[in-house]
Amino acid sequence: MTLPARSPTPDLDQAQPRPPDLRLVPAAVAVWAVVLLGIGLGPVAGVAVLVACALLAGVSVVRRRGAAWVLAAGGCAGAAALVVTAHTLLVDRHPLRTPAERGAAASVRVVVADDPRPLRSPGYGARPGEASQVLVPAELLRADVGDSGWAAGGRVLLIAPAEEWAALLPGQAVTGHGLLAPAGRRDLTVAALRVRGPPEEVSAPPWWQHAAGGLRAGLREAAQVLPPAPGGLLPGLAVGDTSLLTAEVEADFRAAGLSHLLAVSGANLAIVAGAVLALLRLLRADPRLTAAVSAAAVLGFVVLARPSPSVVRAAAMAAVVLLALAMGRGRSAVPALAAVVLVLLLADPALAVDPGFALSVLATAALVLLAPGWSVALQRRGVPRWMAEALAVPAAAFLATAPLVAGLNGEVSPVAVAANLLAVPAVAPATVLGVLAAVLSPLGALPAQVCAWAAGPAVGWLVLVADRSAAVPGAVLGWPDGLPGAVLLGLLVLGLLWFGRSPRWRALLVAVALGLALVLVPTRIVPPGWPPPGWAVVACDVGQGDAIVLATGRPGWVVLVDAGPDAGPVDACLDRLGVQGIALLVLSHLHADHVAGLEGALRGRAVGGVAVGPVREPGWALRDVADTAAGVGVPLVALAAGRRLTWPALAIDVLGPLHPAAFVDGEDGTAVNDGSLVLRARTPAGTVLLTGDVELAAQADLLSSGADLRADVLKMPHHGSRYTSVEFLNAVSPRAVLVSVGAGNRYRHPDPGLIGGLERAGAAVRRTDTAGDIALVGRPVDEDLQLVSRGSPLPAPR
Repeated sequence: MTLPARSPTPDLDQAQPRPPDLRLVPAAVAVWAVVLLGIGLGPVAGVAVLVACALLAGVSVVRRRGAAWVLAAGGCAGAAALVVTAHTLLVDRHPLRTPAERGAAASVRVVVADDPRPLRSPGYGARPGEASQVLVPAELLRADVGDSGWAAGGRVLLIAPAEEWAALLPGQAVTGHGLLAPAGRRDLTVAALRVRGPPEEVSAPPWWQHAAGGLRAGLREAAQVLPPAPGGLLPGLAVGDTSLLTAEVEADFRAAGLSHLLAVSGANLAIVAGAVLALLRLLRADPRLTAAVSAAAVLGFVVLARPSPSVVRAAAMAAVVLLALAMGRGRSAVPALAAVVLVLLLADPALAVDPGFALSVLATAALVLLAPGWSVALQRRGVPRWMAEALAVPAAAFLATAPLVAGLNGEVSPVAVAANLLAVPAVAPATVLGVLAAVLSPLGALPAQVCAWAAGPAVGWLVLVADRSAAVPGAVLGWPDGLPGAVLLGLLVLGLLWFGRSPRWRALLVAVALGLALVLVPTRIVPPGWPPPGWAVVACDVGQGDAIVLATGRPGWVVLVDAGPDAGPVDACLDRLGVQGIALLVLSHLHADHVAGLEGALRGRAVGGVAVGPVREPGWALRDVADTAAGVGVPLVALAAGRRLTWPALAIDVLGPLHPAAFVDGEDGTAVNDGSLVLRARTPAGTVLLTGDVELAAQADLLSSGADLRADVLKMPHHGSRYTSVEFLNAVSPRAVLVSVGAGNRYRHPDPGLIGGLERAGAAVRRTDTAGDIALVGRPVDEDLQLVSRGSPLPAPR
């Protein structure tokens, strides 16, 4: 990537960068603050700010002190107050607000405003990585509620079935039916609609959407020359098309802090423009012609990536750098950025509360303020220019956006810094070659496939970096979320930048960093004593799913019950335990949060067999399991109630299901849950009851059967859901309870009432979302159970 500069070969020894022009910055900050205040507090706040701005401007004119910048900031803030007041009044007085509050049925005619965003949820019959629902941002054209109807505008959010709605394109007009609900947060959205059924009266998309769709399809087809993981990544990296992205790669990118590469942003546009710039500079083209051609390339890329609001916003940010280049001086980039922020916020006030907009602004500010100076400093130390710029750009963007990311996610990821730096050399070539593959696809399959094949090493490297980074234990550290967390990390970053300018302070900072590393590496990155000697059972932290490991008494060999929702976490857990072979892999039932990680469990290990219960639904899941097992030569076997399995230090009795119910396609998955295999394992540490996801009916069957359910340790049914009876828990009477549950899951598992009751009864409760992997260590029967937690639980999905 090439940064704007006055000369392609600056004199590094004589270069004295001029201070940035900050005169428009107060106006941009004032507008942003006013819009945030107006949206958060409503029309009254907007009117109050408008009056305050008028008074401030009047005082400034009378006293003639600081009139220029104060008047500019006050005038812009006043305009923002007027705009946001009008918008919030329209939202508060909108005719849909009252029906939404009472959950009325409605039919709406809308125009799709942005790409449908998937709500991924493993479980209840959804395939791994598939979404059962999508969020469709839209602009309202007409709404009908009962006998009333309105032709009114406004933002609405549709929560719709993925199968019928995911393929819609921005600009299409559709009709949907469903139940209204209040908007989830204050962002100028009038109401939400929980859609039932497919879209109706679907209009044709604009012509440019058709053209972009053809090029994107050509890129997807060309990417098929690569293996599934890099082949699915290439379209996402180049144009934001993640339809072929595997669930494991997506999870790895999220854990490694690389998920920003999968969304079209200013970085994509800067890479495309940078490639054009580099070519034209080799041809010694005029700087203004260079900027014009680069702008044309950016416009073409916007069409290719589909001109949704997020892509248009990214293009506006990329235009800041191009404008600076056209004017021949990087100093003009800051006022250009401030002007873009002003225009966008006044045109669309909802951007003020959009995290993506804030991240784009911060990253662009880092690109024009920090990266050039860092690049020059590296070049002075002998680093080649291309390498200096390749290191400075992502480092500056990461540092500038880290406080906001920490506040949004409630975590910081030290490994993300290294992962992003390692990814830098591959991002630009993979993006450029992916875009070339899309552009050349109308000429035939061969040119596009050649470009995709050439991009193979780069995307393969990115897959490897994400996989290895995600496997680092303790890579994500907890951090205060919300505004306090963002401000705290922001102050730390500012302190780092300020004190890092002094050699004396820089030495102190290095010493502090080394001291923290000496503390954190042994305790968080390489936890001592894991796995604990003599472990008998381990509940792996695999997110919102199950994976329970039982020691067999044969070194390196285990029985694994369930494999979690993704291949990476279960593979990493087994690696940490030193597992070389799996005597038997039992799948309690065929929901994705228990079987989708099967490939990771089988990876590089000898496996005696994969066992399933009597409920063989959903059918697609059984076929996937059978195909995965057959692919590595592992037999599929059946288990049923009454079966007993033994190993040197382990005995397992199959207690259920006793009366598996018939599965009906389209149901909520209760029948499959109640068909879970229920296992009672005898280990050196005591008895363990493994319950899969059994709910109330299956629990009642077990109670009425007279089976001995008593156990020292209970693996809580269904991740601690409220569908667990007190009678069942009393019959088990556990001394310890393991809850395999994902951080931040949308099901609100586990149920606080059940967990509180177990703790009051004296049971030791351990949860994977707070403790990470949990081991039960072998102890004499008459002593207390010993539970050891590894720590460093997986982060919540973003």
